[in-house]
Amino acid sequence: MPHSPAVEVRGLVKRYDGRAVVDGLDLTASAGQVTAVLGPNGAGKTTTVECCEGLRAPDGGTVRVLGLDPVADAAALRPAVGVMLQDGGLPTGVRAREMLDHVARMYSRPLDTDTLAERLGLDAFARTTVRRLSGGQRQRLALAVAVVGRPRVVFLDEPSAGMDPQSRLAVWELVRELRDGGAAVILTTHLMEEAEDVADHVVVVDHGTVLARGSVPELLAAGVEPGSTATLVVHTASDVDPTGLRERLGERFVVERRSGTSLTVTGAVVPATVATTAAWLAERDVLVTRLDLGRRTLEDVFLDLTGRSLR
Repeated sequence: MPHSPAVEVRGLVKRYDGRAVVDGLDLTASAGQVTAVLGPNGAGKTTTVECCEGLRAPDGGTVRVLGLDPVADAAALRPAVGVMLQDGGLPTGVRAREMLDHVARMYSRPLDTDTLAERLGLDAFARTTVRRLSGGQRQRLALAVAVVGRPRVVFLDEPSAGMDPQSRLAVWELVRELRDGGAAVILTTHLMEEAEDVADHVVVVDHGTVLARGSVPELLAAGVEPGSTATLVVHTASDVDPTGLRERLGERFVVERRSGTSLTVTGAVVPATVATTAAWLAERDVLVTRLDLGRRTLEDVFLDLTGRSLR
């Protein structure tokens, strides 16, 4: 008989001032998997996760974590659930290491705090109060506090926000170990490359509903014709407007300005496509500094689903 999901959301509705920010949303997350909930700002993903954490009561639908109601059964769930809020949610007057040790004493079988502090680099600011920590340091401390009790379900809201590359590597290594140890990890992030790398299951949310769900390979393959999955990324030494390149390559290709000094060409990219693009740029005295040819990414999927305009 299959196991029940660690987290199960059915028809979730949450309103603010009469407006539904979450509107009939369904979500499941399984033990031993990382589930990434992705969406633009204001999509409803944080509210959804807060309902799962018991921080907000739903206005409709059901939420179950380990088979329990996260609001009504909060006391029973507390020892089994770890929560990392984006703003840390930590008392600002306490020292970092004191905070971690204090939380560890609340659990019967906590992780070794010396080992955890070393892995996340907490020793460098162990005696610093939370209010004096940088954003990335607060995030590392919040993560340590969330996982020190060996939770069966872990909610991580933007876990690597504000971190340097070394810290992000340590964070994602720890997340993978939690998953491999059997925990259900539910995270939100705006970093598509990291979500693509670490997530076993992805849920894309916008306007309070689910637009797509599945594994990363499933989402990358959805709605894409064979032979049309390659993306050429052209990095240039100066700003470039790709409007004319669209006309040169034809309707089979999507040409977009990724930033002032880079553009993408998506379609059945072949050597002739690269040559045509390079020639078009050379005609305009635009120096190409790098060419990257790769497959469709999770960021491409995300933008296709949620749009490319600013919110």
